[in-house]
Amino acid sequence: MNTNTSLEVLLAEPRGFCAGVDRAIEIVERALAKFGAPIYVRHEIVHNTYVVSDLKAKGAIFIEALDDVPAGATLVFSAHGVSRAVQQEATARGFRIFDATCPLVTKVHVEVAKLAKEGYEFIMIGHKGHPEVEGTMGQLECGIHLVEDVLDVARVQPAQTEKLAVVTQTTLSVDDAAAIAAAIKARFPNVREPKQQDICYATQNRQDAVKLMSPQVDVVVVVGSPTSSNSNRLAEVARKLGTPGYMVDSADELQPQWFEGCHRIGLTAGASAPEILVTQVIERLKALGALSVQRLPGDPESVKFPLPKGLRLDQNEADQANKSSPN
Repeated sequence: MNTNTSLEVLLAEPRGFCAGVDRAIEIVERALAKFGAPIYVRHEIVHNTYVVSDLKAKGAIFIEALDDVPAGATLVFSAHGVSRAVQQEATARGFRIFDATCPLVTKVHVEVAKLAKEGYEFIMIGHKGHPEVEGTMGQLECGIHLVEDVLDVARVQPAQTEKLAVVTQTTLSVDDAAAIAAAIKARFPNVREPKQQDICYATQNRQDAVKLMSPQVDVVVVVGSPTSSNSNRLAEVARKLGTPGYMVDSADELQPQWFEGCHRIGLTAGASAPEILVTQVIERLKALGALSVQRLPGDPESVKFPLPKGLRLDQNEADQANKSSPN
């Protein structure tokens, strides 16, 4: 890969799992321990191939349509959230439901519901087809308009502009979202903006870490699955700073030619990517010629979200869950 003996890996901090992902996975694992397999999960619990495969092996069944869930089953909503229609249908069918929606996504849903009662329409900044966007827009039957870029802002046609509010997908590029929000503000000067930005702390922290790392390295590798929005944004952040950025779902996807002539490789992971994948990527990079790994400075994250009621385990269940955990 490189004849230079000083080739090293710089490891971004923070990286990998966020509190919302930790909570979502724990909800599925606790439901399996408490109620037994199978547990049904609507959509991938988080967008990571390794995580989904691991939970499938433990007895989780991932579905998209509620028709695929048998009567009386236990159902978990994914971390991305669901529409009101899905919530109502699941309740009507009598499933035992646990909601693994990230609390930061739920916060956006609550804000939409509250302002809608006050007569507001909404412009949502996000990616069409992403389950989080579908869940947030599905909190209302009408009056919420999606924009994906600045050009969309010029085309959007709300029914009224006196009461107009902006909401954002939580996993966007901070810089891109800010540019779109500025365009909305320029066209609709009285638009109501979130009291605190909707982009989550973990998304921002991981992007900031890549911004710090990128100028110090020749190439950035992001561990994350192709469907992971926040992982894709990390690679984009690197590229926008002029550093080649590649995303891999596993160590097997690393390409030796990416690192030809490099002296430093930057490595990070999206918020849905487990640390075991980072470790495997490091081992693969060492096999390709990397001689050292240096952790960059970064503030540790201490956020922890509570689990839903009904998932507390007794000691025997907790011991069994710990035995089955891959970590």
